[in-house]
Amino acid sequence: MPTLTKLYSMQEASEHNTKDDCWVVIDGKVYDVSSYMDEHPGGDDVILDVTGKDATDEFEDAGHSKTARELMETFCIGELDPTSPAIPELEISPKKQTDVLMDLTKQYWAVPVAIVSISVIAGFLYLRRK
Repeated sequence: MPTLTKLYSMQEASEHNTKDDCWVVIDGKVYDVSSYMDEHPGGDDVILDVTGKDATDEFEDAGHSKTARELMETFCIGELDPTSPAIPELEISPKKQTDVLMDLTKQYWAVPVAIVSISVIAGFLYLRRK
């Protein structure tokens, strides 16, 4: 008799994104790693950074051992529903970055102008005393 596998959407998995309630998706499987957060050798921040997206690449890049992979299977609670839409990742457009840079340069123009102005005034006062 085949076992029924619970299917989860990426949206549902992404809602579990706190230290006390944390799910991750790796290789199409959903893992509830809430009870493992304090024990993870890389710290809980590493896991929290990959909630809400497919963490397969990050998991593979970390070079986990065979023992870690076996332990991971104990946290498996189901599979990612292939028919559910993935949550699109945020894209940072270059236009936004240049807008931020322009805002910063407009905001801090007063500092160099003030330095130059004080230098010019100090120079005039110094030359006037001679």
